[in-house]
Parts: sequence; structure tokens; C-alpha cells
Amino acid sequence: MTESSKPQAQYLKDYKAPDFLIDHTELTFDLQPLTTKVSSLLTLTRVGDNKAPLVLDGIDLRLLSLSIDTVDITDYEIIGEQLIINNLPDSCQLSIVTEISPETNTSLEGLYLSGGAYCTQCEAQGFRKITYYMDRPDVLSTFDVTVIADTKFSQLLSNGNQVDSGETQDGRHFAKWQDPFKKPSYLFALVAGDFDVLKDNYITQSGKNVELALFVDKGNLSKTPHAIASLKKAMQWDEARFNLEYDLDIYMIVAVDFFNMGAMENKGLNIFNSKCVLANQETATDKDYHTIESIVGHEYFHNWTGNRVTCRDWFQLSLKEGLTVFRDQEFSSDLGSRALNRIDAVKVMRTHQFSEDAGPMAHPIRPEKVIEMNNFYTVTVYDKGAEVIRMMHTLLGEPNFQKGMALYFERHDGQAVTCDDFVSAMSDASGVNLDQFKRWYSQAGTSRLNAIQNFDLDSNTYSLTIEQFAPLNQQSNAPLHIPFAIELLDVNGQSIELEYQGEKVNHVLNVTQPSQTFHFDNMTAKPVAVLLEDFSAPCILNQETDEHELLHIIRFARSDFSRWDAQQQLFIKAMKANLNSVESVGLSDEIINALRGLVNEKQGDLALIAELLKLPSFDTLAAEFEVIPVDEIVNIAEQFERQIADELTNEFITCFESLIDDGSVNASAVAIRSLKQLCLHYLAKTNDPHAADFIKHAASSKNMTNVLGALSAAVKASHELCEELLNYFDSQWRHDVLVMDKWFALQAMQTGDNAIDNIKALYEHPCFDFSNPNRVRALVGSFSHFNTSQFHRLDGKGYALLGDLLIKLNAINPQNASRMLTPFMSWKRYDNTRSTAMRLQLERLANLDGLSADLFEKVEKALK
Repeated sequence: MTESSKPQAQYLKDYKAPDFLIDHTELTFDLQPLTTKVSSLLTLTRVGDNKAPLVLDGIDLRLLSLSIDTVDITDYEIIGEQLIINNLPDSCQLSIVTEISPETNTSLEGLYLSGGAYCTQCEAQGFRKITYYMDRPDVLSTFDVTVIADTKFSQLLSNGNQVDSGETQDGRHFAKWQDPFKKPSYLFALVAGDFDVLKDNYITQSGKNVELALFVDKGNLSKTPHAIASLKKAMQWDEARFNLEYDLDIYMIVAVDFFNMGAMENKGLNIFNSKCVLANQETATDKDYHTIESIVGHEYFHNWTGNRVTCRDWFQLSLKEGLTVFRDQEFSSDLGSRALNRIDAVKVMRTHQFSEDAGPMAHPIRPEKVIEMNNFYTVTVYDKGAEVIRMMHTLLGEPNFQKGMALYFERHDGQAVTCDDFVSAMSDASGVNLDQFKRWYSQAGTSRLNAIQNFDLDSNTYSLTIEQFAPLNQQSNAPLHIPFAIELLDVNGQSIELEYQGEKVNHVLNVTQPSQTFHFDNMTAKPVAVLLEDFSAPCILNQETDEHELLHIIRFARSDFSRWDAQQQLFIKAMKANLNSVESVGLSDEIINALRGLVNEKQGDLALIAELLKLPSFDTLAAEFEVIPVDEIVNIAEQFERQIADELTNEFITCFESLIDDGSVNASAVAIRSLKQLCLHYLAKTNDPHAADFIKHAASSKNMTNVLGALSAAVKASHELCEELLNYFDSQWRHDVLVMDKWFALQAMQTGDNAIDNIKALYEHPCFDFSNPNRVRALVGSFSHFNTSQFHRLDGKGYALLGDLLIKLNAINPQNASRMLTPFMSWKRYDNTRSTAMRLQLERLANLDGLSADLFEKVEKALK
């Protein structure tokens, strides 16, 4: 790739308001697989007295005509991906007719034909693959859309409300849709297919009757009730918690199998990856049920935080995504277990996000520079963005936060705005100065905190000094405003009321300086401190805490999250002790006895107990090291698991047999299955004959959670039943590709010497399809992210497998290829042999003819 052909970066500082606005957009689609005609009529208005030409975006379009009032335009040019039209009047109606080929569009962006249905995906910049347009989020327009297609496509759908339909003279049919709310092009949607449909309705708090419609592939209707129930819960929750009501007459969800993302919030017509919609007990796990509820909620909540108020430019992506992730997390927490939802969120932060923050793709939640916008749909923008909103909520409190939300909508409904606009609404409504807090939006990296504790027996005073340091890779960062939550426990495990010099002290400390000391008096003994309670800020905390104190926190902390966090710290300390020891010392008797108590007593939330019994993930353990000791982590983790399994075999057997699963999907049944799976995971690693019986019984269940639990236990333990169970599952479920994704993911976890050859052989499986992101992510994505020992083989074959796939995907679906590249981004953190092998794969990609912009940006940054 020559310097002149390299994709060019765009910068936030260069933002310029549009020269034209599109007041109204009228689109007509004549759908054909290879020659779809798109007729566009744009009502344009020049902004101010500028004399600039109209610049429209377009990719892979054949321009058929360009006119104003039937008069052809000749004063235009096409340069690269832009159509530039000179000397337009200050207001006019511009007619554009283009031709596109949905059938050959394997990128799954724009309008494409896959799985027998026409579908669109326009965020971030896919609309330019449909017609020439001002494809930017700050150009908002009302839309009228007419869709014409063969009658075999029985449903013709688009945004808004349907206002007309009928037959055409040539035996086809049409539907016309009107969206009365102005929206940017990225929220446009069109679907044409022959679906089964589940219809329902919802009565809003003001008495409006909203029709609900869920479209799925034929034969999948039995898998839709959970999604429609989740939608109604989300609508009700948004009214109750945020006083936000739905605004159209109909809300539609379409589930398709070929989709790059999980789902898309297009106004009134959400398009979902089918794996995020379809569920029944035979085909979906409890985790699938939870994920569907969360994602359905997320996309619905975007109706206000993303659609009614959208982002001015793509650098502001976290404005809608960080806020909406926070809202969907609160939705799941209010409906289910707040502790488990918090644990899940923090796992993502401490593994994927902290790694991203420390690597070559480190960026603030509001990036300053972008080459390919698809690469910034990241855990930083989404999940760290949500943590920033959560910190704001912590600092302001729920009442003030709600006042800020109300002011935000009052000021900006129907507008495209910035992150600063949101923070200003929060600050103005609450009266809290958030100027320093705004640094969270502009600074990359993970801040490091050092906690120093001191107890003065003479004055009965406990002091806590918090030092904050800039990230190692972002040394110029200024101090942040950090909400640092604490709990102090006495020797009996009671929470101590915080006070100093006769005044009560809030348990959330405002850390704003490089070093701050907080004093608490009336202490009769040194307390056990629960620091950064509930992970109140996304930082790395260093503190001196011994095993006794961690066990005390596990027993008594008021925060279930903090109890789990202390358990994780126990495991991490033990792992480091074993790494630094000449002889293997394993887990201490105190830790084993604490785990035994959890299994025997089964007090409280059983799903939380299951989490407390799990070792930290490889990524969590790897984050503790500058150079990752792969083999040592893998070996010690395996040693710990076998020790736990061997020493608690009888307890796991008793626990497993005592838990009765009624097969329902209520919270208690889900928790029971969670703990039973955990028992099975450990028992599969023992030689106890009960293990095989339990695995066989669970594998024959009619509940997919039980079945997958049995297969997962067998695969991860390399149990003698493994091959038999995998083959049987294949024979039973080959007709259902979504279920087979679970099988591909299990196959990817096999650890034998033939693991690589096994994956290559699965490329020929009749259910596998390189053009389908779900299949590719299930097999190779699972392998590269979770099969640590085989992906990181010293011979480099695991890296070569991923490198070969990325070269293939670059030509098929660059966006999917870019997301699959992630395991290579941290190549510098490995030993010389492994880092050299990973770099070799990155260099293969860098030298590839026709390297996509999606891959180019990440490969270039990785190799710097």
C-alpha cells in the first residue's frame, strides 16, 4: 500500500457544520438481487450564505441520473467516494437514481441480500452504499420510503408508520412508510422478506396503544415470546425509571441470521442478529435469555438516547452508546440481580477494556482521531463510556441524575449534539461542577490508584491516602475526578458509620488531587477496608490487603460485588505466590475451607456462590503482568482447579444432588442451574464415577443450559465422554445453525494436539459459512479468545490459523475481520517467541494487496 493510497485519518478538531441540510428525503426501492434501483428525492436547503458545492457520499454505486425538476445536472464530478455538485440553488429538490447489487454485497453494510431476505445496516457509514447522500449524523431529515418487490417477499418494512400498500401493474407489490421524526441516515432501515410474525401490543402510560411486531424466519415463531416479553418490560421500565414513552404507532423487530452486530436501533424498525432474539428452553441457555432481554432493552432505550437525541459526529459515539449501555445495565439490575450484573460489567472492563486501554488502540471514550469509524465500536466507547455515566450517577445521586436527563431532553430533543452538551445538562440541573470530571471524556488509558492505610491507636483515627497516577502509556494525563466508594468493617463484620470531627462522612470520597488523605475518627481498632466498593471508578487499585482481611470482606461486606472481588483477589494472590515459589504450594487451607463453606452452606444467591467459586479468567490473571507468563498461568490455574475439585469432591456431589431444577426460567431456577453447572465443571476433573453419570444425565436434558453445561465440563476436562457427546449433539442439532454455533464454540475449546487440524476440518462442516459472522466468531473467535493453550502454542500454529482467516475475511467482510483481529493487538506483552510469531501475522496483513481500511488502521497501530 503506497502512502497516497493509505486511508486518511479524520480529526475531531476539524469538525465543520454541514453546508446544506436535507429537510425531507423520499426514497423508492425497486428491489432486484443484482440491479436494485434506488430513486432518491432530496429537499435541500443551503445553510447561511456559503457558496460551497454539495458534497454527497457514495460507495459502489452506479449513477443512473441526476436532475433538478427533470432537468439533468451536468456540473458535477465523482472523486473517489464523493459526488460533488456545483452551483446548486439555495433550496431545491434534487433527484438521484442509482443502481446497486444487494446479492454481491458480502460486507453486510448498506443494503444486502442474505438468507433469502433484503436487509440494511447503515451505522456508522453504510447508507452511502445505498445512494448518494450526506451520510453524517448531524444531517437530520424526515423520510418517506416506498419499497417495491416480488410478492415472494411478503413483508416490506421501513421506518415509521405504514401509510399505503398495494399491487403494481407488473404483478409485484409495494409498501410506503413515513417516519415523522427527523433522523440521520444511519438510522434508516429497510427489510423485505417472508417471515413468521408475532404480534402484540403495549399500552403506554398516557394510554397510547402501540402495535408490537416481531419478524423471524419461518419456523421460528416458538422462539419469540421471550423477546416480545422483554420488549414490553423495557417499555414499562423506561416509563417508570426515566418517564420516557414510545412515540410511534408501531414498534418492529426483525431477526436475521446474517448481521455484523448484535442489533441496530433504527427508528421503529430494529434489526437484530437472530442469536439475540430467538430462544426457547431446548435451544437457548439461561445466559442467552439474559442477553436477549438486555439487548432488546438496549435497542429500545436508544429510541430516546440515540434516536430522539443523536450524536453530532461519530467522535461523540459514546454520547448515545455509553449512556444506553448504562441504561440497559440498570434495566437488567432492576429486573434481576444487581450484583451479578455488576460482576459481568466489571469482568468486561478489567479484561477487554483495560487491555484495550493499555494497547495500541487506546483511545478516550470520545476519540480525537478516526480512520475507519467501525473500529471505534469498542469496549472503551461502550463499556468505559457506561462507567463514566455511572460515576456521574454516583456523584449526583439518582434524583439529580434524573433532573439532568429531563433537562437534556428538554434542550436537545430532535437534535444532534455532543458529549459536552450532556455533561452541561447534568451539571446545570444538579448544580454540581463537573468541569474536572469531563477529563474522563478526553483522556485515554486506565488510571492507577494507590491506597495507603494508617491507624493511630492513640487518637483512634484511621487515615486513608489515595494517590492517583496517570496510565503508563498516557503520562501526560491530568488528575481525574474519581468517586472512590469505601466501607469500613469492624472485627465483628459490622459496617462502621463514617465520621470525622463530629460530622458524618459520605462513603463516596471525591478524589480530585494526585494525593489526598481522608481521616475517620472514633475507631477502636484498625478497620478492614472495602476499597473502591462496587468498582465505583474504572481504575486499577493497588492496596496492601492480606488473606485474613480478604476472607473478612468475603464474609461481611455489604456489597456482593465487593465480596466477589475479594475472592478474586485471593485467587490472584495465590497464583502469584505459586509463580514466585520454587515448589508448588497450591491454595491455602483457609481458602479451600472458605470455598467448602460456600458449597455446604449455600446461603443467599446461588448464582453468586457459583461466581465466588470460579477462578479468575486468563485475561484477568494476565492483566497482572507486564510480560504475560502464558504457560505458568495456564498450568497454575489448572492445578488450582484440580485441587479444588479433589478436595471438595464430596461437597460438590452432595451439592449437585441436593439442587432440584424445576426447568423454569425464573431467577431461582436459573441460579440453581448456575451452581449445578459449577459443580459439574469441577467434578468432571476428578476420577469420581459420579461425574460421568451426572454429565450423561445433564447432556440428555431438554434444557439447553444443562446440556451445554455437561458438554462444556466434558470438553474443558478432556473427559472420556467428550467425543461421544459432541458427535451426538451434532446429529441432534445440525438442522438449527444457531444451536450449532454453540457446538462450534465447544469444538474450539478442545485442547489436544490436533486442535488446529480439528478447526480446519470444521471449515468443511455443512453448517459452517465464512460469510456468516456468527459462524466465524463461534468457531475461530472462541478459539482465539478462550482456548489459551492452543491459540498461544509456541509453534505459532494458533496465530497462523487466525492470520489465514483474517486474510480471507478481508475480502468477504472487512468489518468482521477487524473485530477478529483483537487477540493480536497485545502482541508486545508476550515472550519473544510468541510476540515474534504474532508480529509475523500482522506483517502478512500489512503487506496484503487490497487491505481494507478496517484492518489497515488496527494493523498499522499494532505494528508501531
